[in-house]
Amino acid sequence: MLTDMQAAGARVTYQPSQREPDSPQESRAISLERRWRQPNQRAGTASEDITISRWTSAQTARRHEEARTPCDRYFLAIALKTTRVKLTRGRHTVFDGVMPAGTLYIGAPSQQLSAQFYAPCDFLHFHVSAGGYFSPLRPGAGPTAPEGLNDLVLLRDPFAEQLAKALTERGHWADREFARCIGQTLAMHIARRELPHAKVNALPKWRLRRIEEYVGTHFDHCITLSELAKVAGLSRMHFAAQFRAATGYRPREYLLHQRIERAKSLLSNSETALVEVALTVGFCTQAHFSTVFRRITGETPARWRCASRNASAPSRFAGSDLASTCKAVSCVLPAGFT
Repeated sequence: MLTDMQAAGARVTYQPSQREPDSPQESRAISLERRWRQPNQRAGTASEDITISRWTSAQTARRHEEARTPCDRYFLAIALKTTRVKLTRGRHTVFDGVMPAGTLYIGAPSQQLSAQFYAPCDFLHFHVSAGGYFSPLRPGAGPTAPEGLNDLVLLRDPFAEQLAKALTERGHWADREFARCIGQTLAMHIARRELPHAKVNALPKWRLRRIEEYVGTHFDHCITLSELAKVAGLSRMHFAAQFRAATGYRPREYLLHQRIERAKSLLSNSETALVEVALTVGFCTQAHFSTVFRRITGETPARWRCASRNASAPSRFAGSDLASTCKAVSCVLPAGFT
């Protein structure tokens, strides 16, 4: 079910490998897309049952892209980092909001899809033969309904996320056969899963703003699901489902992320003791704070603070001979920039 496919807690943002291959682009197991959903294929690979490509954009300004799935292919996409995107098909909005790392999108053959990217993004794309993997699974069983596997957004599919991680960790050096096996496993995982029976509408933006404002003001206190539902003007059940559809987070996950973001600010901009930081952002104990912080960021609070300080050290201690230059540059930087 959909709830079984969504994982709690934070997800790791995958970084592209810094090692460059000795062979040209065409020999990579994962081709890099110069245009959205249009992999650079080697000659003779059009007949392959699975083609894998990667779409990465560092742009922060809004970017519009559009593509049509070939008539004999399904399109599968796994978000490698959290981003903000709006997906539309004609006048129908498929998804509009924050898409967490680990989100899986499925598109059917011959379907046009438009995307508006509002933040940097990184996606792994699988272009999968429709007949090879989405045929009847057993005698007497009908094929997976095309409408059931079209415009399906599964927020945080943990199995798909682990497959993407296994593939991207090898970087450009991933073996083509290994990559194909990953693609086959993902296709079979999708073909054999139980589809959601009903679509949940996302929480309207005006209700979401209420929640964001309330959490921003009361994040350091104990906030219950009932309180948030009351702020949104919905029942607990409807609020939780709509909030998750809008943000990709359970309400409690969202609250924890907000607390950790506040903690990061304290850690990088003050000498406040860890136990005080924990209590200030709403945790009852330093141990619980450290556990949640490490789960979300991948590092302990102490290590994160040290890394943050080291990263900003060169700009703060550039040398006396550059003091005047630094002073001039600081005049044009935004407030709070370090």
